[in-house]
Amino acid sequence: MRRILLAAVAASSLILAGCGGSDSGDGGLDAIKVSSAKSPKVTVSKGFTTSKTESKVLKSGGGAKLASGDAVKVNYVAVNGRTGKQFDSSFKSQKPLTLTLDKNAVLPGFVTGLEGKKIGSRVLVAISPKDGFGQDQAQLDIKKNDTMVFLFDIVAKVPTEVTGTAKKLPADVPKLVLDGDKHPTKFTKTSKTAKKITKESSHVVIQGDGAKITDGQTLTAQYIGQVYPDGAIFDESWSSSSRSFQVGAGQLIKCWDDQLVGQKLGSRVVLVCPGDKAYGDSPPDGSKIGKNDTLIFAIDLLDAS
Repeated sequence: MRRILLAAVAASSLILAGCGGSDSGDGGLDAIKVSSAKSPKVTVSKGFTTSKTESKVLKSGGGAKLASGDAVKVNYVAVNGRTGKQFDSSFKSQKPLTLTLDKNAVLPGFVTGLEGKKIGSRVLVAISPKDGFGQDQAQLDIKKNDTMVFLFDIVAKVPTEVTGTAKKLPADVPKLVLDGDKHPTKFTKTSKTAKKITKESSHVVIQGDGAKITDGQTLTAQYIGQVYPDGAIFDESWSSSSRSFQVGAGQLIKCWDDQLVGQKLGSRVVLVCPGDKAYGDSPPDGSKIGKNDTLIFAIDLLDAS
């Protein structure tokens, strides 16, 4: 499922399906059996369907309740209701996946099924077709009208803030401006700001003490991106929720892959990315980024899995 969900996140057309649904412990979910094995088996009869997303808490945890926008680490089993066949599981590897409970970031059914549940809980979720992929997924043998059944073990909530030792930016890097919550809001140039950037660079402004990020991990982060040195802000996450993406796998601009792998979790990092290490002469359609623009980012490295 790790690879499936990441594919869904990368292709937003798959995840921006309709929303809605309800939270119910009754109905069809009672007919689904879950074994107590370390790698649990979820038994779903062929032809299982639901018209609205439903969830059932099989074991209630003792942690905090999940809210909209939270990033959460989960283990899971995924079953196609039409065929009754499991199509993925994380339990064998015991490497939890990180999801952000934001219907613009993941399948709406995940958000509906997990919001309000407590850390440490085991939750069974039946996702209706309208809260699923929204179109056929041939590689998974999932049709757009299939109901999907997920067993989630809610492992932990991802930290919302970085903590560590503060460090100063070099004098030739634009100044980072913070709001009242000490979150980055923009960069401003100074008298010593370099006018032309030819090499990418990274600068740690809060040094965390977590594990180092490695190639291929899914990173959960907060960030702001601006045209260098003090131009248009073209993207930011603090006003909504953290974002998750795979690093070191060629899915991001080269500057991010180059500079984020090896950084420690819990850190705040400023990246300066010349055009040839960013979008070059092909900036995203409709964005505020021009051809070959140098970009500057402030990124809080919250979690990786």
